[in-house]
Amino acid sequence: MTLRIREHADRYLFRSAAPAPVWRNVAKTLVQIVAFWGVLLWVFPLLILRVVSEYQLPGVHVAAWPVAGWTLLLLASAAGFWSGLTMAWHGLGTPLPLDHANRLVVRGPYAFICNPMAFTGLTQGTAVALITGSTAVFLYVVAGGSFWNWVVRPFEERDLVRRFAEPYERYRRAVRCWVPRLTPYRD
Repeated sequence: MTLRIREHADRYLFRSAAPAPVWRNVAKTLVQIVAFWGVLLWVFPLLILRVVSEYQLPGVHVAAWPVAGWTLLLLASAAGFWSGLTMAWHGLGTPLPLDHANRLVVRGPYAFICNPMAFTGLTQGTAVALITGSTAVFLYVVAGGSFWNWVVRPFEERDLVRRFAEPYERYRRAVRCWVPRLTPYRD
């Protein structure tokens, strides 16, 4: 069963972006970012908050957290945009596996952390949890990060090894997934 899932993921989930001008990849990336952030950072948390309110589940609210949350959200969002634009510009594709980059990207934020889009997404989710003061939203972020790390990441890394072989292996050994480097990676 696991082999069949891997074969389907490799065939249907990981497709190279068609050759296109950089501006088109940038435009597609921006649309993807707005759609994903809208659903994952606003729609789902609002649904969670609605359920928490409906069932009167406890939450933690501290006055200073919204200010910290908004600051963290703005910083993480800027890093997320930078990551997506770097992927579109240098990778000739988008961050989405269905339209992935055609070149290995090890510049910009990718020189410091292996998957800055996942890292910034989880940071943004944590910021939303701080803004809302909701432990339920924070648990949603933890569940999403766990799913990405243990389900999505292995498929993505296997695809990157298949496409980029030794250059990706060197990069993966030097640049970690969750802990940023202090100095940029140099290929």
